[in-house]
Amino acid sequence: MRTAWLERVLQLCLLLLLVCARTHAQSAFVRADGRYLVTPANQRLLLRGTNLGNWLEPEGYMFLLEGGPAAPREIEAFSNELIGPAESAKFWREYRDAYITRRDIDYLRRAGFNSVRIPLHYKFFLPGGDGFALLDRVIAWCREAGLWVILEMHCAPGGQTGTNIDDSWSYPWLFESPPDQDLTVDVWRRIAAHYRDETAILGYDLLNEPIPHFPQLQKYNSRLEPLYERICSGIREADTNHVIILGGAQWDSNFKVFGPPFDRNVMYTFHKYWTAPKKDVIQEYLDFRDRYNVPIWLGESGENTDQWIEQFVRVLEENEVGWCFWPYKKMEKTSAVVSFAQPLHWAQIVTYAKIPPNTGEAEKRIAVRPALQDSREAFRDLLQKIRFENCRVNNGYLKALGLNAPSQ
Repeated sequence: MRTAWLERVLQLCLLLLLVCARTHAQSAFVRADGRYLVTPANQRLLLRGTNLGNWLEPEGYMFLLEGGPAAPREIEAFSNELIGPAESAKFWREYRDAYITRRDIDYLRRAGFNSVRIPLHYKFFLPGGDGFALLDRVIAWCREAGLWVILEMHCAPGGQTGTNIDDSWSYPWLFESPPDQDLTVDVWRRIAAHYRDETAILGYDLLNEPIPHFPQLQKYNSRLEPLYERICSGIREADTNHVIILGGAQWDSNFKVFGPPFDRNVMYTFHKYWTAPKKDVIQEYLDFRDRYNVPIWLGESGENTDQWIEQFVRVLEENEVGWCFWPYKKMEKTSAVVSFAQPLHWAQIVTYAKIPPNTGEAEKRIAVRPALQDSREAFRDLLQKIRFENCRVNNGYLKALGLNAPSQ
């Protein structure tokens, strides 16, 4: 009898220890608590962030290549054409080392940001890829700087948008391809297993801007939340600590695709570009927040005037909505935290990029093709121009966000 009593006491003690250990582990992470995010210190967290776009998923317009290569694979093929495959591969390795450095991260913290959203391309997280080596370094800098990190799948297997931004083949094949869905779950499971104990990471933004607004593609709306549930289940097999972040259909704008939350630690994200900077633009998301008692977050916005950004930030913060503007860095334009100048010979490259290959204009294209030495010099110079110390801080943009513009 006494032995049975002691065994029962020991079982209860062990259970208490497990509960305490689990509570301690969860308290080390940002979590959803009703309508708010809360920090490990149990304080409400309003996110003020920027997107590290153009790092792992380059976009043509951010290099002034409008009318030319737009998707990552197109830009990489273009660089192969200009400077040769071997030189191009070397360039992109060095580019990923130079585009985001410790100095970039430290500056963001000094400017007043408290978070960054990092767009990912799934290819870097396949076996043998260098995605974790690249991310580990940046996440360590963010941890030291006190910035929360959101990891976001910008380019999913098969593509969730069918446009250049997801590096797909002009159609959202993810929603038609079970193997691509399986791979998406597997990549997220691998990421979650690697980062399950990383307290600097706030959460996982599962798919960027799925399913465009085109009427022919809205048949996939009903498939979005079930896919999210599959991805979430894969993540939860490895990681119960981090927030799951779900974006609506139609470029993260349509929340009608969602039912009640299927996970206890979830936040919903919407994107807004080129709308009126008024409360009625976000009212449906505020209503969703109240209906389901969950946090909401503006994961992307911007590409607009400083005046518009200032007005929209005011609306967001008056309604307790955190934000993350797009992007942190790009060529020349002032609608970013910092800008980098055109490298040598870039005007020739831009002109050449506008003439599509494999057309009847081959003779014209050859006539304007930059000399090989000029192209190689341009790409070498680009590696210098993108470094933080050579960038220009856009003071008006930071002021519009309500942040500082400290010296470099």
